[in-house]
Amino acid sequence: MTAGEVFVAPARPGRSPCPGVSAAAGSSSSTGAMGPRRSAASSCHRLLLPLLLLGVSGFFQSYAVEVDIKDASNATCLYADWMMRFLITYESNNGDYKTTTLNLSSSVTHNGSVCGNDTQAALLAVQFGEGHSWSMNITKNNETYQGDFITLTYNTNDTAVFPDAKRKGPVTVLVKDPLHPVQLNTVFVCHHSYFFEAENITQIFWNVTVQAFVQNGTVSKKESRCPADRPTSAPTIPPTIANVTTASTTTLSPAPTSAPKPVENPDTGNYSLKSGNKTCFLATVGLQLNVTQNKPLLININPKTTVADGACGNTTATLKLNDGNSTLIGFTFAVKNTSASVQKFYLREVNVTLLNHLNGSVISSADNSNFSKWDAFLGSSYMCRKEQTLQINEDVQVHTFNLWIQPFLVEANKFATAEECIADSDLNFLIPIAVGVVLGFLIILVFISYIIGRRKSRTGYQSV
Repeated sequence: MTAGEVFVAPARPGRSPCPGVSAAAGSSSSTGAMGPRRSAASSCHRLLLPLLLLGVSGFFQSYAVEVDIKDASNATCLYADWMMRFLITYESNNGDYKTTTLNLSSSVTHNGSVCGNDTQAALLAVQFGEGHSWSMNITKNNETYQGDFITLTYNTNDTAVFPDAKRKGPVTVLVKDPLHPVQLNTVFVCHHSYFFEAENITQIFWNVTVQAFVQNGTVSKKESRCPADRPTSAPTIPPTIANVTTASTTTLSPAPTSAPKPVENPDTGNYSLKSGNKTCFLATVGLQLNVTQNKPLLININPKTTVADGACGNTTATLKLNDGNSTLIGFTFAVKNTSASVQKFYLREVNVTLLNHLNGSVISSADNSNFSKWDAFLGSSYMCRKEQTLQINEDVQVHTFNLWIQPFLVEANKFATAEECIADSDLNFLIPIAVGVVLGFLIILVFISYIIGRRKSRTGYQSV
């Protein structure tokens, strides 16, 4: 079990979702650890809207959920309307790590949602699918309200989502809400997608409308927009990020099957992971994606906007890179025994996910768990300065530049002695050979010049 995951008892089945009308005031109430909860009296109007989000890789079904929590006087106290999905990495029965998508189902309940007050946090809670749940605590502070922490519980017994999970049962992950405070009597709105990672999960939200501690039972018309929605922000071109080159087409010629190279290679980024206070993973690399579905795209990953996450272990290690412009790349390394006493590490799996920045839909998702590259002796590092290509599937490639990586046994925050790739080794051999050839050629020229000079000297002496 990774750090931060908590196994909890299976959730009890919730009540059937309300059919879109409020329960009458005066219904029975319940009391929980957070104080009195006006559960029935704070019934909701619930609306589930099935939407089909079309991405390049196909159709991805998701659902919007609208929750309108009422207080004892049947007035709205907490309102939310949003869409979300989750990308979860889990360990399979054969020891591989896979990434799956968890969507809201068509049946969502809202048990446990609480209005909140000056001394008690509001709670927005939903339950969906086969034992999955999500909730957000919202606190009130002077003239503002703000999400405190978000709790996601996913159930790996759901074989439709986790068909071969090694660990069975509910897993709970908590994360601090990164969004800024919102003024009271103001509704938070964000139509663009935003996402954040915690542990092995990426949570994606879009088309969000939320107001906690609603005054006078009426959702405010005053809005607080997320930065991506503001008119002053730069326009978004889905689904790409900085440094994207698209292949040009005309009516006279079809689109090329591969995109042209950008003028410049991607910038090299430095990434690291820690276990406690000790660095356990080091990576230096420039990354470029080549996506050839529909319109070919070349995407240079910008290290300045990329955040590293992942996990270190004794036999497996994962580096997950999250570019702020909706690109997720994961590298999984493993240890193999080459003999009874010799161990090597190698790159085993790479997965790539591109998200539509406008609506959070998955544009492209690719995974290859059959690599056996970048191998080096355990305790050393691997280096390859030349460009390398990782073929994820027929539509997605990852190009690496100036690679230097060590996923295991990092000491003193420094790379160990590097084992170089064949391309670099060949270059190291070719350079002295080339120098030797040039020097040999110069020596031959000098020798020939010497012989010619000697002959001329003798001819001149004999003629005298």
